[in-house]
Amino acid sequence: MSASRESSDRLLWRGMAWNGRRSGGSPRQVIVFLLCVCVWQSVAESLRYSLAEEMERDSFVGNIAQDLGLAPSQLAARKARVVSEGSQQLFRLNPSSGVLTAKESLDREEICPQSETCTLFFKVFLDNPLELIRGEVEVLDVNDNSPVFPEKEMVLEILETASPGSRFPLESARDKDVGSNGLQNYTLGSNLHFSLALGTKKDGARYADLVLERQLDREKQREIKLLLTATDGGSPPRSGTAQIRIVVLDANDNTPTFSREIYEVHLAENSPPGQIVIRVAAIDPDEGSNGKVHYAFTQTSERSRKLFDLNPDTGEIRVAGKLDFEETKTHDLMVRATDGGGLYNHCKVQVEVVDVNDNAPEIQLTSHTASIPEDAPLRTVVALFSVRDRDVGDNGRMECTIEGDLPFTLTPTFDNYYELRTSAALDRETRAEYNISIRATDWGQPRLSALESLWVQVGDVNDNAPAFSQELYSLWVTENNRPMVRIGRVQASDADAGSNARVQYALVRGEGAEQPALSVNAESGEVYVVRALDYERLRALEVRVRATDGGWPALSAQAVLRVLVRDENDNAPVVLHPGGESGAGAGELVPRWAPAGYLVAKVVAVDADAGQNAWLSYELAKATEPGLFRLGPHSGELRTARAVAERDAPRHSLVVLVRDRGQPPRSASATLAVALLRDFSDAHASLAHDPPPHEPDHTLTLYLIACLACVSALCLATGLAALLTKLRRDRRKRAEPLPTFPTAVADSEAGSLPRSLVYDVCLATGTLSSDFQFLGPLLPCLPAGVTLGVAPQRSSVCSQEAANFGEGGDLAAQAPFSKDTSPRPSEAACAASNGRELNNTSDQNPWLTHQ
Repeated sequence: MSASRESSDRLLWRGMAWNGRRSGGSPRQVIVFLLCVCVWQSVAESLRYSLAEEMERDSFVGNIAQDLGLAPSQLAARKARVVSEGSQQLFRLNPSSGVLTAKESLDREEICPQSETCTLFFKVFLDNPLELIRGEVEVLDVNDNSPVFPEKEMVLEILETASPGSRFPLESARDKDVGSNGLQNYTLGSNLHFSLALGTKKDGARYADLVLERQLDREKQREIKLLLTATDGGSPPRSGTAQIRIVVLDANDNTPTFSREIYEVHLAENSPPGQIVIRVAAIDPDEGSNGKVHYAFTQTSERSRKLFDLNPDTGEIRVAGKLDFEETKTHDLMVRATDGGGLYNHCKVQVEVVDVNDNAPEIQLTSHTASIPEDAPLRTVVALFSVRDRDVGDNGRMECTIEGDLPFTLTPTFDNYYELRTSAALDRETRAEYNISIRATDWGQPRLSALESLWVQVGDVNDNAPAFSQELYSLWVTENNRPMVRIGRVQASDADAGSNARVQYALVRGEGAEQPALSVNAESGEVYVVRALDYERLRALEVRVRATDGGWPALSAQAVLRVLVRDENDNAPVVLHPGGESGAGAGELVPRWAPAGYLVAKVVAVDADAGQNAWLSYELAKATEPGLFRLGPHSGELRTARAVAERDAPRHSLVVLVRDRGQPPRSASATLAVALLRDFSDAHASLAHDPPPHEPDHTLTLYLIACLACVSALCLATGLAALLTKLRRDRRKRAEPLPTFPTAVADSEAGSLPRSLVYDVCLATGTLSSDFQFLGPLLPCLPAGVTLGVAPQRSSVCSQEAANFGEGGDLAAQAPFSKDTSPRPSEAACAASNGRELNNTSDQNPWLTHQ
């Protein structure tokens, strides 16, 4: 039920509650009650309920879901909760049913002492969206307490000379109940002398004075006992009694008299103990003991008696305890002045406690969000809290601020409730958490404050892409590397946290691009070369590397990875000139009149390597005459070191060595043939090219060794067979007679050459032909003792030819080739045959030709 209720509505509610509790209620009353509830609900601004005190635990207070027009499931979904004001939670909300119940039995006198009405306030909090609803429960009083007098017996000493109509205050009874259930009436037992006069104090409390109706006579009755009864207005009513014992005193003409009946004092609540409050004085004109006045408190609460001290001789009232404006704002002190004859008079001292700023504000946190995402929109609610100050006026007026320059702001709502909201965009990478200090300060003097600290963590979102440490990574690798060699690392960082900061690497490949020669580890960013590289084919390669984080959606960044291939000396120099298709050495023609420094040739070589590995130097490894030629070490120019002399051989073979400067160095060689000519018309005799030596083939060498062994064995066997045949022939020859020569050489069958001819033939390499010809017929030289007609002439011719052949000079001049006089095997191939038999038949051509 929710509505603003008038007093008549409250009475109706109370009557129906009591009627329903006592008799169970009639259907008609229930219908009327529900109609009233609906009317109240339509105009409600807050939830208001009432509950009788001393109800059992978990007693029904109201149905919040029904009053708010919400289904119980909506309350559970919106996390509905009830928070009572104060430190003690008195109510419980069942989210599944929406019913508000009391957590325990409520005692109105304990919760709201000295209060006419007892209202308990609570707040209903709903989430999604955040909603706060005020509510109040009025605790209805029931007559569960009887009036109680402070003392069971009151003693009054009254002079017998007291005149009729004299009034004597009596101790008031106290009833913890309020309203109609509180103290309503006093009655006095029947007697002849006294009656009661009832009155009401400013605070509505009832009190009774004893009024003397008839003159007392001590001699007839020294003591009178009366029964005083206090009755409340409950149904059924409760009562309490006290006995009044009246002692009749002997006559005392004068009573003490105060200057004022009521003394009003304003006292600050922070007054220290011992501070004087006021001094009351009563005057008694009597003499002796009848004129000596003593002061004492009467009809004063026990609480006030503890806070104030009255000097019985001087009438000074001093502070004896700690005053608290928030607990009690007014203290009524009744002072009785009594003389020595027993006469007394009363005055009232009203002490108004003045509030001072002695209470700091209190901050009570109601709702708090410990973590918010960094992309939360502006004005996002972070926390809800309330502040209160028990002081009043400016001392209870407060203001709330946030300490420091933080992206948060405070927004007041109602009833000193504040919302903590974001006032600017949050960035976790700039600041991951905030310690928000909220200070509540009052306006009193001095100003007091309270501080509440909240920790708010900023949740990460993927709003930062990875960033490489550099835009271009330059790495080096030496060619001919082994596969999967590590050459470096790329690194990217992400300012986010958790999975949003986990970076993975990959190479960026275009569509249809071939597999790159590089690989990047997806986790560490280490760069590997997947296959061996050749500097001569690929000197540098450039790819793009992508770094992608683990957020959603994933963010990425790219960097350029440039890998430079470092050259190593893996290529030997290549000689371009001299060179030939058949691999034979090149030939150069030099005139014999060439001076020193004559450019013979230029050796041209290249190296596929780079840098120092391609720096070439030239040198002569071999030369027929080392002093005749010189080779430029850097230019490769072959020049004559001196002028060409007639004594120099006509042909020269030079081996040129070309070496690079790598580590280890590599080299190549070339053979250059140089011919010295008198006239360039002899160009037809230019040098031929020898085939360059081939690289040894180990397999072929093995085969050749095996063949050589077989041939050697065969030759040995053949030699043995020939030796045996030779021995056999020698034996036969010894047995045969010596041969007889014919008379004419032409008719002889022995041939045109002698049986035995010793000759040496040297063939120079590089000549155009290996032919040699004997231009004239050679006749055999007959042995001594043979007489022929023409024998002397033939002998002379043979001897002359043999002599010429032996000297070699004329024969060399007549031959169409030049004889090389170089003795080295690489320069000439010499064939020698000693003691060979040359047998020619008679029909053989007299011109001997040897190819």
